[in-house]
Amino acid sequence: MDLQQYWDKYEGVLLQVGFKVVAGFFILIIGFWVINWLARNLGALLAKREVDQSVAGFLTSFLSIGLKILLILSIAGMFGVQTTSFIAILSALSLAVGLALQGNLGHFASGILLLTFRPFKVGDFVTADGYTGTVKDIQVFNTILTTLDNRLIIIPNGKVMGNAIENMTAQGIRRVDMTFGIGYSDDIDKARAVITEVIQETPGVDLEKGFDIFVKKLNDSSVDFAVRVWAENANYWPVFFHVTEQVKKSFDAAGIGIPFPQMDVHLHQ
Repeated sequence: MDLQQYWDKYEGVLLQVGFKVVAGFFILIIGFWVINWLARNLGALLAKREVDQSVAGFLTSFLSIGLKILLILSIAGMFGVQTTSFIAILSALSLAVGLALQGNLGHFASGILLLTFRPFKVGDFVTADGYTGTVKDIQVFNTILTTLDNRLIIIPNGKVMGNAIENMTAQGIRRVDMTFGIGYSDDIDKARAVITEVIQETPGVDLEKGFDIFVKKLNDSSVDFAVRVWAENANYWPVFFHVTEQVKKSFDAAGIGIPFPQMDVHLHQ
């Protein structure tokens, strides 16, 4: 049978299949575009209604994945795949699929727990699974952090819930801990007075909560002061850097030395 005879015999079937393939392709492209559009608009609507960003991100991600799965099932139906048959096949393979996806299902369940118990929300500064950064998004399967040097960290939700979580901004105010050393020949009370003056003149320090300045340790070559002040989350690093710099300048102006490790070597003949 030559090509012309083959075409004459199967022309109707080939045209029908070709039409379904082209139609399915365009439906898939347009469907994905519509789903992404719906997800974006849902996110904008939730933001307008001031829904928590953690919940909004999870819902839009869940909607997008669910609709895309339904779209693919619908396109499969165009090619004669019966929905009931498809479900039966999925049921028969449920054990294998469950074993293959048990990690992802666990991450999904962990995402639900994150939104239920809310150990953190979008915008919090946390340490999770050993990584530290600001929570950018909580998705269906992953939590996304941005680090202080602007790296993007994607952590599976199961890893987040399965390890200790340190939320450093949940209380709204943080304690800033610093250590300053002076020489053994320097006046402790004078050094304490200098540090006190610096703290009282530092913008962002919450003086109402008080502050602590005490001798922490007698080191090999220095007397170490532990300094503790309180500041709002946004002022944590500005306060830390400002106090550190101003203490050094004030010590220099007051003639108080900041020692460094030294070693005396004695030669005996």
